[in-house]
Amino acid sequence: MTATLRSLLLALVLGCTIVFAPAAAFAGQAKVQRKAMRLRLERGEWLRIAPPRPRPLGERAVAFAKRFIGVPYQWGGAGPGGFDCSGLVRYVYERFGIDLPHSSYADYGLGRRVARSSLRPGDLVFFSGLGHVGMYVGHGRFIHAPHSGTRVEISTLAEYSSTYDGARRLVNA
Repeated sequence: MTATLRSLLLALVLGCTIVFAPAAAFAGQAKVQRKAMRLRLERGEWLRIAPPRPRPLGERAVAFAKRFIGVPYQWGGAGPGGFDCSGLVRYVYERFGIDLPHSSYADYGLGRRVARSSLRPGDLVFFSGLGHVGMYVGHGRFIHAPHSGTRVEISTLAEYSSTYDGARRLVNA
C-alpha cells in the first residue's frame, strides 16, 4: 500500500469519526448502530473499518458531573443551583435514566461492590461511615459536594483514605 493511499485512508477514517461522533453523542440514550464501512483498495482488496464505540455510561456521567464543579454545597440540594453529596450523584445519574435515592446510605445498597483497585469512572465512592458519597472520575480522583461552605469539586482518594468505606458500580457500562 502506498504512502498516499495510507494517508487517504487515515483521512477518511478520521473524517468519519468527526462526522459520526457528534451524531452518536447527540443520540443520548438511543442505541447507536455499529455498521462497518468497507473501502475498496486500488488492488481490488476490501478494507473493513469499524466505527468508533460509544463511551461507557460511567464516563459520560463523569463528563456531565464535571459541569457542576463550582456549584455551591446546599444541604438537601438536588438541583443545578446547589447540591449535597447524594443530590449530586442522584442528579447526574437521573440524566441517564437511573433513579437513585437521595441518601448516601441507601445508595450503598445499590449495584455491586467494587474493589478500590478496580474502580472505573462513574463508580460511587463512599466515606465517613457511608455518610458521604462521590463519583469516581479516574486516576485516583472523585467529584463530590463536600460540606457546607464549599462547592462541588474534585478531590483525591488519598485525601479521604482514612474515611474511605467502599465503592459500588451501578452499571456494567
